[in-house]
Amino acid sequence: QVQLVESGGGLVQAGSSLRLSCASSGRTFSAYTLGWFRQAPGKEREFVSALRWTRWGSSTAYADAVKGRFTITRDNAKNTVYLQMKSQKPEDTAVYFCASGVVPLATAENPVPYDYWGQGTQVTVSS
Repeated sequence: QVQLVESGGGLVQAGSSLRLSCASSGRTFSAYTLGWFRQAPGKEREFVSALRWTRWGSSTAYADAVKGRFTITRDNAKNTVYLQMKSQKPEDTAVYFCASGVVPLATAENPVPYDYWGQGTQVTVSS
């Protein structure tokens, strides 16, 4: 059974940094695209970042709202993907989810093709 477990969320002040982790089990970690999405109260789930591993290395994608502030990485040996968040803003407040699926990076923003999701971790950024 495939499982994704997020951790690392919390309450931070604006301008601070936080690193989220997503540990995966139950499928060949390196064969799938790993994505991060977030959902704020009263809003739809939105794409944050994604990483796809190929034999030539990792390819990444970022939402414009986080580009230059967030970095996605993965550790295949630990079956874990990370989201390093820097210079956080109050508008980054949301529940953050990781997801896994056979998803081309060009369409990684679409949550529909991801077939497994974690339970989410809350990130709250105070002003």
